[in-house]
Order: sequence, then C-alpha cells, then structure tokens
Amino acid sequence: MTNLAYTQSLNKLIEEFGRLPGMGPKTAERLAFHILKTSGAEAMALSEAIASVKQNITYCRTCFNLSESNTCQICQDTKRDKSIICVVEKPRDVISLEKTGLCKWVYHILGGHIAPLEGIEPEDLTIDKLLERIETGEIKEVIMATNPTVEGDGTALYISSLIKSSSVKITRLARGLPGGSQIEYASGTILTDAILGRSEIE
Repeated sequence: MTNLAYTQSLNKLIEEFGRLPGMGPKTAERLAFHILKTSGAEAMALSEAIASVKQNITYCRTCFNLSESNTCQICQDTKRDKSIICVVEKPRDVISLEKTGLCKWVYHILGGHIAPLEGIEPEDLTIDKLLERIETGEIKEVIMATNPTVEGDGTALYISSLIKSSSVKITRLARGLPGGSQIEYASGTILTDAILGRSEIE
C-alpha cells in the first residue's frame, strides 16, 4: 500500500521487496530504508548482483543444475563418480546435500515432482533426460533423493518402475528424513544419516 509520507521511488522499492517470499510489509520497509542509507556503490553492487544472476545463470544441459555455462561445475568435476546419479527435485536440494561433504556423485534435477492435481505430469519434468543418461550404459546406481512426501515418494516409485528392467541399482535415501519434510530444510546430521543409510528399492 502506497504511503504518502514516502517518495514514489521509495514506495516502489518497498513494494518490490514485499513481493519476495516470506517478506512482510515491515521487513520490506526496513530493507528499503537500509538501501536508502547505504552508499551508492553498495546499492549498485546489489543491483548488479541481481542483474548478473538473471543474465548469467542457466541450467546445466546434462543434469539441469544451476550453471553459468553449458555444463555445471559438479558435472565438470573429474573427481566425481559419474556412474552414480543422485536424483533430486530442485537445485536447492543439491546445495543441502553437498553441505554434508559426503556426496562424490553427480546429480539429476527433475524440476519438481509428479503432482497430477497441480497439473504436473511426468513429461513436465526432466525424467526423459534422466532415462537418456541411464541408457548410455555408464550408470551403475541411481539414488532417489526426492523429498519424503506423498508426491516425492510417488515420483521416486514412478522413475524406479521405468528403470527397473535395467541393470542399474536403485537406492533411496534412508528414513532419517521425517515424512512430509523437504531436503532443503533438513539438518546436516539428518542428511548424513539418510545418505549413509540409503537402501536399495525392491
């Protein structure tokens, strides 16, 4: 809501901050005044960082992780075991798993989960690209690391059914992860237990 005590540009900045997820009116106002108080150089650095993210970040053509080139840094890492693919829903899940320091594999980001009631069908995800990677014959294990929710479990089972006939081992993160939770919000300890205790999908 426009405040007549503020200038037009300040109201606009508060309005834009207010569009951010979880941002209430008071926090948006606080951030706007913080920007107003900072030096021009600091404010422009923030502006340039935002513009850079929008202009430079794309998706890896192999795993669909965030990248600033055709291939992300994880896929380029020669120390990674490229015979193991960890399947996750979102790029933020990769960030959370990587923080454990245990992940020496590569990833495949689905772009979400199957949810017919939300209009999200298998063809809306990158499942076909995952199958193409598996068909090369170089993959030994696929770790299903979708979220432990009804939709995440359903997506994992669907993908598992598609690759069950291959010689690829299919595992699932252990249930150190509480049901209904999301990987990006899980603690490092919980994720470590889940990774180390992963079990094969029958």
